[in-house]
Amino acid sequence: MKNILITGADGFIGSHLTEELVKQGHRVRAFAYYNSFNSWGWLDTLPKEIISEVEVFSGDIRDPNGVKESMKGVHDVFHLAALIAIPFSYHSPDTYVDTNIKGTLNVLQAAKDLDISRLLITSTSEVYGTAQYVPIDENHPYQGQSPYSATKIGADRLAESFYRSFNMPITIVRPFNTYGPRQSARAVIPTIITQLLAGNKEIELGSLTPTRDFNFVKDTVNGFIEISKAENTIGEEINIATQEEISIGQLAEELIKQINPEARIICDEQRLRPENSEVNRLLGSNEKIKSLTNWKPQYTFQQGLAETVEFFKHNLDKYKADIYNI
Repeated sequence: MKNILITGADGFIGSHLTEELVKQGHRVRAFAYYNSFNSWGWLDTLPKEIISEVEVFSGDIRDPNGVKESMKGVHDVFHLAALIAIPFSYHSPDTYVDTNIKGTLNVLQAAKDLDISRLLITSTSEVYGTAQYVPIDENHPYQGQSPYSATKIGADRLAESFYRSFNMPITIVRPFNTYGPRQSARAVIPTIITQLLAGNKEIELGSLTPTRDFNFVKDTVNGFIEISKAENTIGEEINIATQEEISIGQLAEELIKQINPEARIICDEQRLRPENSEVNRLLGSNEKIKSLTNWKPQYTFQQGLAETVEFFKHNLDKYKADIYNI
């Protein structure tokens, strides 16, 4: 049993990670974004027997004092707090620098001062940009194709510098596209599902040709946990990927077939990324994580989609399917 802090615990992946670590018997402190509504994000939806075991710390990842306070007395830190929406990063890049880069620096500084046992920094497959070769392994060049990806590259390199400069127990964890229950409607799978469940006959999407490597959220969470348990992962950058890809168009057709075969896809101009910003292909290598840990995907894409659709059927009222969510 460990004392564990999860930043971004109120978010999509963070809430699933919180739930799983509590089930495994750990003492979890969940760092949630402070707001005057006293909302704990997706943590509010966890079963009572889970959330009653969680210590919720409300704060702001951009504030170094609050971050350090939240990390006192913990062994391991899973740093997931970030701004992740690419379209929002186009017109509000300052907030991404403050949250993703400076927020990560706050976590690194506090971990250094408090002598944390393990620190996992969450990266993203977006740091690679469009694949120059596939499958994309951890040696692939970085390409800042959006302000979001640029700030995540910056955060990763800061983490690397703290590992190299201060011999800190840091691992950079790089999930490819994660999907599943509780995901934001700004992401492509919830975008398609919510429009279909709302009865729309015309499904508005951006580009259909890009391919993605989709991880079911429970597999992503298991990847984090397995990486944290292995000593030989310290100082490494590690993909979490299925090593399979599907185009956005194929994905949409599959969901249309499952939910409403009468629907059709139309292109919405506002959903298109600028040409040089679109990441056209992401197909990740999972050879490294398999060689260093006991991780392997437990869910097929069909199983993950079915569980995701079922969640949205019962939670559609929490989403705004009639607008473009950025």
